Amino acid sequence: MKKYRNKINKIRSFALSLIFIGFVIMYGAIFFRENQILVIIFMSLGLLAIIGSTVVYGWIGLLSTRAVQVVCPSCGKHTKVLGRVDMCMYCNEPLTLDATLEGKEFDQSYNGKRQEN
Repeated sequence: MKKYRNKINKIRSFALSLIFIGFVIMYGAIFFRENQILVIIFMSLGLLAIIGSTVVYGWIGLLSTRAVQVVCPSCGKHTKVLGRVDMCMYCNEPLTLDATLEGKEFDQSYNGKRQEN
């Protein structure tokens, strides 16, 4: 059984991990203090990871404004649905706005090209 997560939270988690990866790369420069070129390379790579995180956060922010806000039938909280199927951000209840998918087994492949499933 696959573990599904809400798409918006998954992308936000990736962006947060990029920040920590960037810091770890920058701290790696401590081991090469004698070699100035390696320090500059490590610091630059860490900075690129942090800038990449900022880009991903901006992209998911723009994407989440396009998401449809619904009330989860299971927990009653407001959540955003991105695509044809998604999970509740709070209780991981499968959600869909497509009436043809109601009652079917949850599968994220429904978000791909429109096909009869």
